[in-house]
Amino acid sequence: MNKRRPFQKALMAIAAISYLAGMGCGVAAFYFGKGSGDPIAASLMASVVFFAGVGIVLQVIGSTNLPNLKIER
Repeated sequence: MNKRRPFQKALMAIAAISYLAGMGCGVAAFYFGKGSGDPIAASLMASVVFFAGVGIVLQVIGSTNLPNLKIER
């Protein structure tokens, strides 16, 4: 049984927010972009890659079964 810790649940929520931000940047790049040489469209597409990468990493951390590393005394 996979028991998630509270910080893992928070990371899953932040990953979802990151995915939404990436989609928002993609829509904005499509809306504001005038061509492939437009610096605004390029920066927005770079933001899409960044937010997608952050979302993937946080989702993997949030869904992993982490061991208990607490030292028992």
